[in-house]
Parts: sequence; structure tokens; C-alpha cells
Amino acid sequence: MIMSQIFNSEQVFETYENATSKFLTPFQRKALLKNLQTNLPPEYRRRLEIMLLADMGKSQTQICQILGCSQEMARYWISRAEAGLAHKWNERSLGRPKTINDQYIHRLKELVSKNPRDCGYSFQNWTAQWLSKHLANEFGIEISDRHINRLLKSMGLSTKSKNTSEKITNHQNNSSITICDLQSNTENKRPLSLNLI
Repeated sequence: MIMSQIFNSEQVFETYENATSKFLTPFQRKALLKNLQTNLPPEYRRRLEIMLLADMGKSQTQICQILGCSQEMARYWISRAEAGLAHKWNERSLGRPKTINDQYIHRLKELVSKNPRDCGYSFQNWTAQWLSKHLANEFGIEISDRHINRLLKSMGLSTKSKNTSEKITNHQNNSSITICDLQSNTENKRPLSLNLI
């Protein structure tokens, strides 16, 4: 049986409105039921139905069977309702998340070559996490810092500065140990230096 058919019945509304709510506030319940009566796209309607069914005590499996939705979708909207965010059902846009494009890649290359201070930050070196945050603000596309690192690697770039790499290499090439006798009072003794190359 399809949920939208169930909720079109006045009798079910009355039964549900008088039922004990599992986690929705009276305001949230009323708002969801009212919005369900409007002409919504099916994706938005399903969000409301998932949260209302969960509030009625239906399990995730039962909700998926009734609505024919995926476990992931049911889990997400049940957790939103449980977290007290049911009233934000229409803030998340429909469809797949935006994907990166050539403009995004170009801007990523540009940012990596700049000092973060030029963009108003207090630090001197970019991290993948900060690149991800900055680009999310500019493009509205959120991707993980791991994906940023993969993109940089595929372009032959890195968030590590060249100066840091050179210092590490130079330090490794000039490695030596100086040994001296700390208990000796003789000033004529010279420290012994060993090269570790």
C-alpha cells in the first residue's frame, strides 16, 4: 500500500494526530501533515512520509516496504527526524550532489599556488581540509579532503610546500653526529664527527 494513499484519508490524520509521537514535536507533526496535503514533488513527499511513519513507530524496514524507498534514504530522514530537524525537510536540494567541473579544478590549482594569507587566512600552508572548505564556500560543492588530495595528486600537485621538501632533503643529505666526552675536563680534546651517508 502506498503511503500517500494512506495519508489522504481524514480518518488516518485524526488517528495519527491523536497518537503518541515518538520524537516529533506537535508543531513538527502538524507542519509535516499540512505540507503533505500540498502538491509536492514525489521526492519531498517521500521525505515527509518517512518521518511521519517513523514517528508512528514504524521500523526502517517497514518504511522501506511501504514506500519502496532505499534503506539509505529511510535511515537519513529517520535520523533527521530523531535529531529534531524534521522541520528542515525542504532545505536539502533534490537530486545528486553537484560534481566538480573544470572551473573547480582550475580554482583548486590556483589556490594551491597561492599563499592562504592572500585569501584572508592566518596560516601559511594549505591543507586539503582547508582547500575543501574554501572551495565549498566558493562553489557550493562539498568534497572530502581525501578527494582533494586525490585530485592534487592526479595533477602532480601537493599541499606540502617545496621549501619544506627541500629542507628535509638537505637535512637528510647533511646528516652527521657529533660525539664528545661530556665528563672530560680537558679543553684540548676535539669532538668526533661522523657522517652518516
